[in-house]
Amino acid sequence: MCLLQLRMNEELEELSPLGDSGHGDGSEDETEEDDEPKICQVCGDKSTGYHFNAMTCEGCKGFFRRAMKRPAQLCCPFQNACVITKSNRRQCQSCRLQKCLSIGMKSELIMSDEAVEKRRMQIRRKRMQEEPVTLSPQQETVIQELLTAHHKTFDMTCANFIQFRPLDREQKSISEHVLEPNGGRFFHATMHNPPSEDAMQRNILQSTEDKERKRHKSAIFTTLPHFTDLTTHMIKNIINFSKMLAMFKDLIIEDQIALLKGATFEIILIHFNMFFNEVTGIWECGPLQYCLDDAMRAGFQRHLLDPMKNFHYMLRKLHLCEEEYVLMEAISLFSPDRPGVTHHSVIDRNQETLALTLKTYIEAKRSEPNKHLLYPKIMACLTEMRSMNEEYTKQVLKIQDIQPDVSPLLLEIISKDS
Repeated sequence: MCLLQLRMNEELEELSPLGDSGHGDGSEDETEEDDEPKICQVCGDKSTGYHFNAMTCEGCKGFFRRAMKRPAQLCCPFQNACVITKSNRRQCQSCRLQKCLSIGMKSELIMSDEAVEKRRMQIRRKRMQEEPVTLSPQQETVIQELLTAHHKTFDMTCANFIQFRPLDREQKSISEHVLEPNGGRFFHATMHNPPSEDAMQRNILQSTEDKERKRHKSAIFTTLPHFTDLTTHMIKNIINFSKMLAMFKDLIIEDQIALLKGATFEIILIHFNMFFNEVTGIWECGPLQYCLDDAMRAGFQRHLLDPMKNFHYMLRKLHLCEEEYVLMEAISLFSPDRPGVTHHSVIDRNQETLALTLKTYIEAKRSEPNKHLLYPKIMACLTEMRSMNEEYTKQVLKIQDIQPDVSPLLLEIISKDS
């Protein structure tokens, strides 16, 4: 019976977790600092240091840990007096365990499975921190595509802003409607003294200009025409920017429209943050400068403008570089939860790719000690914009009801129709 048990023990030892493979966890070890060869006090093999309070090899270290965790009783097939060596240490687990205990190995020093896993995770994290983070070739390609699209569609000099209708900063809203000078006289003059053809042409032109001046003077929101042109210009740029991205072009047209309708306001905010002076609170856009009062003269209200300005201060203080700005714009664009989106999973994967690229870029390119805080702060800014988006739509529609100067393109962007 003992011989049969011996042979079973030999076979089981080859398959059982009590085998000699104890490498890889790096737990419960103490290493010797001198270079003198050490011998395992259990089997005589080469020792790797102190394990569980005794000088042992990796095999006996692993055997002792697993033997102490296994509830089964070990039985020696001989006389409980086996001599354990490197060559026969698998033949009698009982005597091998007794030898471990006799040289002072302590079971209380064995870490729990949870503690071992925690330590392994700490080792892995430490190795990751020590290894330099680099962008993958795919991530480099994504960033380069975004930068190229941005440079081709957005003029950072803002030189063409002066081509928009003038920015009328007249403080008073013209409520006193000025009557057209000489109103009605043109008709009577033509009845009594018919003018020449040239005079008729001049009078018609003058009448048209007077009507235009009257319409302008009676406008309640004096800067709205300029902001209408500015917004239309930005929307066209955002559409062109998006159409240059491979991930965007691969989507069906319905999803492209849904993403643009949802993200346009947010991308405009991100883009104009590049021009925001956090000291003066002014948007310095090449030949023109904008302040919060300009937006108020266009009809926007404080409960949108105050959070919007706070957002610009919050984002500008992060001192993002151009790569981080364009990645932020792309993350906003590829939001799978926009109304009207059908292929949520595809867009979600795109956004995840962009977010991971941004996170990796920060880790690889920035050197500040608190750089790990930048990514969550950018995500918080994206969330903040979402809360302003709906209020912006409400205020634009209200402005249009009072003064119908809002561009058809903007009205289409903010409409809820797919």
